[in-house]
Amino acid sequence: MNVMARPDAAYKAVGPLPDGHPVVRIGKVGVLLLNLGTPDATDYWSMRRYLKEFLSDQRVIEVPRLIWWPILNLIILTVRPGSKGKDYDTIWNKERNESPLKTITRSQAEKLAERLASVDDRIVVDWGMRYGNPSTPERIKALMAQGCDRILLVPLYPQSCAATSATACDKAFETLMKMRWQPSVRVAAPWHDDPAYIKALAETVRAKRASLDFEPDMIVASFHGVPKKYLLKGDPYHCQCMKTGRLLREELGLDKDKFMVCFQSRFGGDEWLKPYLIDTMGELPARGIKKVLVIAPGFASDCLETLEEIEGENCEHFMHHGGEKFAYVPCLNDSSEGIDVIETVVRRELGGWI
Repeated sequence: MNVMARPDAAYKAVGPLPDGHPVVRIGKVGVLLLNLGTPDATDYWSMRRYLKEFLSDQRVIEVPRLIWWPILNLIILTVRPGSKGKDYDTIWNKERNESPLKTITRSQAEKLAERLASVDDRIVVDWGMRYGNPSTPERIKALMAQGCDRILLVPLYPQSCAATSATACDKAFETLMKMRWQPSVRVAAPWHDDPAYIKALAETVRAKRASLDFEPDMIVASFHGVPKKYLLKGDPYHCQCMKTGRLLREELGLDKDKFMVCFQSRFGGDEWLKPYLIDTMGELPARGIKKVLVIAPGFASDCLETLEEIEGENCEHFMHHGGEKFAYVPCLNDSSEGIDVIETVVRRELGGWI
């Protein structure tokens, strides 16, 4: 993609600064990759701190505070930190002492920075988390300290959802609300139907299929679930997930009976988007579908929900109910195909700034 260069003069202060004037750093363009978040460690208190921040977000849990507060603080935050800590421990990056999500997101930012360095040397790439560390406010301030007076926010969610991309932006906007001198800000649009994204997903599926010793009876695209009432309130997430699934199936040249979309990670008593992945994994063998390949297109990075829930829990459930072969396609992560997609999105959204 061709990107028009903007004259450096447009970013320089007019005239010399008065004697004694503080140094003013301007003229850089920030790109901030925003991911969900991660606990700092797997111990009880680290998990509790992370879960409290996450589950206190009203974008995530749309339950009146008077009802949700005692449930969260008296029940969930007493029981769940221990069990979730054990789950995280099964996938923890012991070498770096961090979750895979943090490792991968950092690498995505570093590789994107390498790509964009040849486009314009004013671009500064950074990364932050909605929950946990490094925090979004911290990284926005760090970009501004480097002279970024324009910042592109890139929520790493191909499909837009109030509980993910919207709350990521909320956190950034909260930071701006406290500033007198705000940077100009843009938010990258979702890329659920971007040809570069669909082709990258298809390539990973083809590569995985070629490495298998079996031919899948069904390819399952699993997206993170949300309560059905979010859809009924106007959230675009379900529609964008279904479009991604349809475009991926068409790109792979599969018949409708060889591909399906499911939703995972349900908790609580409300009805969520269906079909549920865990139920589907238990039902498919009885229908004669005993060899499956699962991909998680809604996740830009592998994390607990893919590595432990899909590869672990759902695989086990499928095999327990008569399945014979189960394989998982890793997320795009920091692969060359994955960085191609992020670069495509970023370069498009930076139009007019660089």
